[in-house]
Amino acid sequence: MKNIFIIGSKGIPSSYGGYETFVDKLTEYHQDEKNIKYHIACKGNENEEFEYHNARCFKVKVPNIGPAQAIYYDIVALNRCCKYIENNNIKNPIIYVLACRIGPFAAYFQRKIHKLNGKLYVNPDGHEFLRKKWSRPVRKYWKISEQLMVKHADLLVCDSKNIEKYIQNEYKKYKPNTTFIAYGSETRLSILKDDDKKYVNWLKEKNLRDKEFYLVVGRFVPENNFEIMIREFMRSKTKKDFAIITTANDSFLKKLESKLHFKKDKRIKFVGTVYDQELLKKIRENAYAYFHGHEVGGTNPSLLEALGSTKINLLLDVGFNREVAEKSALYWNKQDGNLAELINRADDLFDGQIELLGKKAKQRIIDEYSWTYISNKYKNLFLEE
Repeated sequence: MKNIFIIGSKGIPSSYGGYETFVDKLTEYHQDEKNIKYHIACKGNENEEFEYHNARCFKVKVPNIGPAQAIYYDIVALNRCCKYIENNNIKNPIIYVLACRIGPFAAYFQRKIHKLNGKLYVNPDGHEFLRKKWSRPVRKYWKISEQLMVKHADLLVCDSKNIEKYIQNEYKKYKPNTTFIAYGSETRLSILKDDDKKYVNWLKEKNLRDKEFYLVVGRFVPENNFEIMIREFMRSKTKKDFAIITTANDSFLKKLESKLHFKKDKRIKFVGTVYDQELLKKIRENAYAYFHGHEVGGTNPSLLEALGSTKINLLLDVGFNREVAEKSALYWNKQDGNLAELINRADDLFDGQIELLGKKAKQRIIDEYSWTYISNKYKNLFLEE
């Protein structure tokens, strides 16, 4: 029996984000594995334990201490794992830490884990130190923390070949031990039909027409390039709408409105968030096309979900996105007029061209990013240790 301790997600079951979905899917696809036992740290108000997907989940109580919360959470969870390993005399455990938040403590924990005959695995995530939402001192911390996590990890599991290449080049002096296992995605269709009340009512409420809208789903932050997407959409000749499913960020919204005056354009529609996964899947399936403007990070979950559902995908031309979609998408850059022109071209695609793009996109997910494929790669990684 191989014991795997996973730290760094907010926990399961959850509908938060990438890491939470990853842990949820990994435990779901491995719940009948006789040779793997997962132990999952979960953020909670009580220090209690429960079972989910045959995984042992333990809650970690985190005080409200602002941005340092995440660092506190990881450290307490790691200490709890080490204690559990010791008390239960667990042989050759693997502790898998998601993201590089606790670099200054990495050497200490690696020594502690090695004393328990365990290994420290790290998922370095994307370029957190480039995110504009962080202040300069916080970005500096992220970079130093990443460096120390790379230095003291026994293995770095990168979810993007571009991230793996970056780790190998940037931290050559540490001779990092890396492997590549991507993030996963579903390939099945939504259980909702086109005429399902839930979907039809959502369209009506948001003043959208079925299959007559462009779509973006993602956090409302500057590095996801909402400004360029909105500005270029306003420049385009399309008669379709632009549905923006995103989180609230009033100050960023005000900033964009003062720059772009998008409220004058009736096609631009901020439609709030959608947490119902089947409804979201149906919205993706029936969007005319999907925009992806992320430029920071590895394999992005929302891109994988779009490729598995939407036929036309218009992606910002950066290494991460090219790596994932290859020839199954259309690409745009940040030059003035480039995306507007691509939108006009996308509007004029024939049905046959649209079907072919959709087929290629779905095939990319089936071949390289399905949860079955990804969970098998993790199973091999954990059991070969």
